[in-house]
Amino acid sequence: MNPVHKKFSRRARVATGGAVLAAVALAGFGAVSANASAPATTTATAAAAPARATTTSTHLTIDAATKAAQAALDAAEKENQRVTVAVVDRNGNTIVTLRGDGAGPQSYESAERKAYTAVSWNAPTSQLAERLEQAPNLKDIPGTLFLAGGVPVTAGNAPIAGIGVAGAPSGALDEKFAQAGANAVAR
Repeated sequence: MNPVHKKFSRRARVATGGAVLAAVALAGFGAVSANASAPATTTATAAAAPARATTTSTHLTIDAATKAAQAALDAAEKENQRVTVAVVDRNGNTIVTLRGDGAGPQSYESAERKAYTAVSWNAPTSQLAERLEQAPNLKDIPGTLFLAGGVPVTAGNAPIAGIGVAGAPSGALDEKFAQAGANAVAR
């Protein structure tokens, strides 16, 4: 047996070995850290896009979207209807959703899909539902719902938002409440 092993107990050898491994690990970490903080050799610059390569779009503010949603919900509550109201932006992203007291669980998604459908086609969803007779495959487009209850909000004849309402016993009522929301934006 090696004379060094005789002088140290097993516990001392394990502790010493652990200390050596820790020192090696720290030294390696220091080297990696030093490399990570080294300055980059290449620099990136922002490329300016020419004006003809960009567009400007109009969006409904969160305040206007909230005002519209609340107006639609208030109109429904006046008629004792329990609905959900969704307002989406031009790209179909939800800006605000208000779920009225007692609104059914299915009304949340339905309201969002009606709003998305209305802004996508810049038309009330009741009109779009009629188009299904000529083009039944429209209903297969993901995220859409061709039932009355969605209306677009426009600026300069271009759609900037959609308001969808779901939960009333008829699509005509849903659309009436959605229109009340759209009218609130126009005021």
